[in-house]
Amino acid sequence: MVNGEAEAECTRASLLGRYEIGRTLGEGNFGKVKHARHHASGAHFAIKILDRSKILSLRFADQIRREIGTLKLLKHPNVVRLHEVAASKTKIYMVLEFVNGGELFDKIAIKGKLSENEGRRLFQQLIDGVSYCHDKGVYHRDLKPENVLVDRKGNIKISDFGLSALPQHLGNDGLLHTTCGSPNYIAPEVLQNRGYDGSLSDIWSCGVILYVMLVGSLPFDDRNLVVLYQKIFKGDCQIPRWLSPAAQDLLRKILEPNPMKRIDITGIKQHEWFQKDYIPAVPYDDDEDVLPGLVLPIKEQIDEPAQEKRTHINAFQLIGMASSLDLSGFFEEEDVAQRKIRFTSMHPPKDLFDKIENVVTEMGFKVHRGPSKLKVLKNCKGSKNSRNPSSFLVCTEVK
Repeated sequence: MVNGEAEAECTRASLLGRYEIGRTLGEGNFGKVKHARHHASGAHFAIKILDRSKILSLRFADQIRREIGTLKLLKHPNVVRLHEVAASKTKIYMVLEFVNGGELFDKIAIKGKLSENEGRRLFQQLIDGVSYCHDKGVYHRDLKPENVLVDRKGNIKISDFGLSALPQHLGNDGLLHTTCGSPNYIAPEVLQNRGYDGSLSDIWSCGVILYVMLVGSLPFDDRNLVVLYQKIFKGDCQIPRWLSPAAQDLLRKILEPNPMKRIDITGIKQHEWFQKDYIPAVPYDDDEDVLPGLVLPIKEQIDEPAQEKRTHINAFQLIGMASSLDLSGFFEEEDVAQRKIRFTSMHPPKDLFDKIENVVTEMGFKVHRGPSKLKVLKNCKGSKNSRNPSSFLVCTEVK
């Protein structure tokens, strides 16, 4: 049973389940972000601790749900990784990749502006991350230097997907219609309230970021929002002639106010300025295969046989397992295809997997087995609508 004492243990300043909690990294409207160290691996993480009552009272549940749902989809070296999510009656816990170099905004502010070589390298990473998101059907919609983090190795991590859009947010015309973003970085078509292509609007924001990195100031700026938006509509910005001709050309093509004439991701990647010393990033998509909506586990190396080792479940893990306190129940309408059933057994994992495999094999299903997982798949070779020869049905995991 999860009670007040269990929740108190979960929110203690010194410990949070498997994590040793450290200093506060930041504070926001809904809670704090704490530095944490994973006991078993010693790895460092950032745990975002959110207050559910504040989220509900300010009607930001959709934004938090959107950020979590989006980050579950994304596994790329230039996107902040979500490793684990759990919730209690009062708190939501997001275990995120720890990025220890601060914001891109701070990096630019300290240096004034970046060299073309440094700016190019960061822009290549930015475009790689954004391109990957678009391939997954995710449009960030609030790209700016404050939402791009930099680690100590100088690599960027795109963060803050609270305003992102997914395919289900598209209108019947295939366009997005919600006006959102930061004034200086927002694309002109977003301001027109006629629908916009999320990919092209993100590209515009990337262009503004590139301008800020190379020039050290905003391409469109005014204290009066009406005047600012007029400048954005006209694409009225001065591109310094001291930039290389190739950099000037790319900026003009990105900061094109007409989205139909604006360069796309493919064009950017093929541009001569972008191509110099370009090494494409490799996504992490093959790292882990889980159903959307499931809590993402942090992998631990366990060498002892499962049947010989006692398992101690702390409050943090119990909260994540309790169906009545499951995060998906708070944020998402449950899909039957994503429903989770948990049970305990005195039998060793091998016996359980053998029994499941025997039963489903007799029923005509295919089985893929791993060290602690068993996947049941249905052969779909006869389906005209299936791109893959097999479709995923069930994943069984023993912990």
